[in-house]
Amino acid sequence: MSTPDAAGAPGAPGAPEGEGGPRAPPPNLTSNRRLQQTQAQVDEVVGIMRVNVDKVLERDQKLSELDDRADALQAGASQFESSAAKLKNKYWWKNC
Repeated sequence: MSTPDAAGAPGAPGAPEGEGGPRAPPPNLTSNRRLQQTQAQVDEVVGIMRVNVDKVLERDQKLSELDDRADALQAGASQFESSAAKLKNKYWWKNC
């Protein structure tokens, strides 16, 4: 009796094509494909994060400008309030 050779078994490595169903791709090709897919996803996430960081920086700049404008408006309002009080007192004394 002879034992069947492993290369002759259907689906075994080195078996003739067409026997034992479709062959799986070699493991290194599968892992390379997975690595490429993962790298593509990482690249996509990095791109999205860069866009988001740019938006945050723009938002920070706009908020800083808005804060400066609010400070200037507050200073103008204080000056107006002071001038209005002086004018009110001036006309109050003038009418007395």
